[in-house]
Amino acid sequence: MVVSTNLRPKVAIAHDYLTQRGGAERVILAMLRAFPDATVHTTLYDPAGTYPEFRDARVITSPINRIRPLRQDHRLALPLLPGAINRLPIDADVVIASSSGWAHGVPTTGRKLVYCHAPAKWLYQPAAYLGHEPSASVKGRALQAMTPWLRRWDRLAAASADRYLANSTVVRDRVKAAYGIDAAVAFPPFGVCDDGPQREVREVADWRDGYHLIVSRLLPYKNVTEAIAAFRGLPSHRLVVVGHGPLEDDLRAAFPSNVRLLNGLDDAALRWVYAHATTLIAPSIEDFGLTPLEAGAFGKPTLALRGGGYLDTVVEDVTGLFFEAPTPDAIRSAVLAASQRRWDGEAIAKHVDQFSEPRFHERLTAEVESLLAHRH
Repeated sequence: MVVSTNLRPKVAIAHDYLTQRGGAERVILAMLRAFPDATVHTTLYDPAGTYPEFRDARVITSPINRIRPLRQDHRLALPLLPGAINRLPIDADVVIASSSGWAHGVPTTGRKLVYCHAPAKWLYQPAAYLGHEPSASVKGRALQAMTPWLRRWDRLAAASADRYLANSTVVRDRVKAAYGIDAAVAFPPFGVCDDGPQREVREVADWRDGYHLIVSRLLPYKNVTEAIAAFRGLPSHRLVVVGHGPLEDDLRAAFPSNVRLLNGLDDAALRWVYAHATTLIAPSIEDFGLTPLEAGAFGKPTLALRGGGYLDTVVEDVTGLFFEAPTPDAIRSAVLAASQRRWDGEAIAKHVDQFSEPRFHERLTAEVESLLAHRH
């Protein structure tokens, strides 16, 4: 790296909260592999709730991490998170802030590179975040009351960055709309590859000859409910849902016999689940959405809602098909259409190569070196 002294520059990583297993958390692990000496700074950290690899990293948390209910459900901490971030100062030459709404506000003595997964959905897409209009619930009305001051904080946080990267073209456009910032696009890497160990998942071992797959958090805007409804009308097709979240109990109560839910899988089990799937179903509007790439590494096509980050990662008629609306009828039609096609697994896997972790490391390292070269 280009530096003005013989000392190795200090790079740190900031993230909103490490309390769950998802695409953003996988990106942090990729960042740590690029900068293995980096310390991770976050508001909340639940080792049992996120990926076990974080136990090998040095993780520094904010004072609110002492409140156990907040570690178990970070959504309860929403009014406290601006203050928690403000009290999480980082002494480093460069901070890479992995942000979906909070980490971009972290104070630092050095330069700040924001890697934006999305501007805060609860501020700029509240209906999608809640699954209904904000005025229709107590939670939504409380969010409306907090929105003016949260937006002020959020825009000041965005303005504190030295450089902004967006994880997709749609997020680039949202960053411009929310903050007036022209962000460059840097695609994140996919995290689950086909070259690692696999372990059979007993709950679906009798379906090893094939099933459709959803890998998603169980939140309203993910549209998993609509996908399950689609399979009620497809008794000869099977669906495996991998994920957890607030809707889990409601979804389990309404499962048809051809749908099964799994959660708590490690990567070896998840590889097995991908390897034995026939297609991935991606029914939500995602800011990027890593799952089509993870499925593609196994040569599996994706049936995706046309929009969001899937426009960057799914090539129509090559790596999958699009459906136009997140409705049971549209999803059902896509499943039937895909079942009539022969898919080229090698072409699908070749497309995925451009989203590899080495490419991500090269881009991220170049951005950090550029900031260090111009820090004076």
